[in-house]
Amino acid sequence: MAEKDLLQTLTQLITEQRNPNSSHIDQLSALEIVQLMNKEDQAVPLAIKKVLPQVALAVEKIVSVFQQGGRLVYIGAGTSGRLGVLDASECPPTFGVSSEMVKGIIAGGERALRCPIEGAEDNAQSGAEDLKQIQFCDKDILVGIAASGRTPYVIGALQYAKALGATTVSVASNPNSAMAQIADIAIDTIVGEEVLTGSSRLKSGTAQKLVLNMLTTASMILIGKCYQNLMVDVQASNQKLVARAIRIVMQATDCTKEQAETTLELASNNAKLAIMMILANVDKDTAEQLLAQQKGHLRQALKSE
Repeated sequence: MAEKDLLQTLTQLITEQRNPNSSHIDQLSALEIVQLMNKEDQAVPLAIKKVLPQVALAVEKIVSVFQQGGRLVYIGAGTSGRLGVLDASECPPTFGVSSEMVKGIIAGGERALRCPIEGAEDNAQSGAEDLKQIQFCDKDILVGIAASGRTPYVIGALQYAKALGATTVSVASNPNSAMAQIADIAIDTIVGEEVLTGSSRLKSGTAQKLVLNMLTTASMILIGKCYQNLMVDVQASNQKLVARAIRIVMQATDCTKEQAETTLELASNNAKLAIMMILANVDKDTAEQLLAQQKGHLRQALKSE
């Protein structure tokens, strides 16, 4: 896009407008600055509240994709790409799923997680190529993330996914964006002008983080990755998570620490399996069979016992 055209485009984006509430921010004290930022941040959950039906629809599509063996793929550039990679990377330890089930792709590759890669977001073809690298297909679902809603890299990826017949979702902070016009589901978190003009890592980034949390957490809950409000599929991969698994078993069953530890050992450190064994008073093999019959949903497995 020519410089003149890009300047004209930016002048029309809410995320690029000047915020009248912060025009004097360079004259404020440290406390006054953070108070102003905190006040502006309060607009974020209210903006998300307006698009909860679209978020829920995206969750339902993600669940359907998971149930058919497909993947959730996030793609973005800069802050948006980093947030996608972050949310994806937290799913395996939290929910005990494969690292292939939720993937995050950032323009410029892994180096871009720490260092800006100049021009990476401007290449639409790279977005499509990066999807090809992971063998993205029509069974998967793509969530494109960009505060502006116009990032060429993300648009290229969305167009490629759309052409394959995959479900596509856009997460942007400007209404009627180019991404929203491509995507099957448009999640437009209109948080308003940033405290620092154009710094969309602020309110827009916060909105993205909250939406991505909802997409994965709600989807994982619906496919049976929690019991009550407990992370029963947590992977006990470090000391903190081992302790958390013990605590989860104790909270779910009201058993002693000793019984939780003993049962977890019998259950190969699988908290969900240990809970099933204790509450249903069955051995490991029977617990595994009951859970398998209910596709991992612990509450349903306990009812069927």
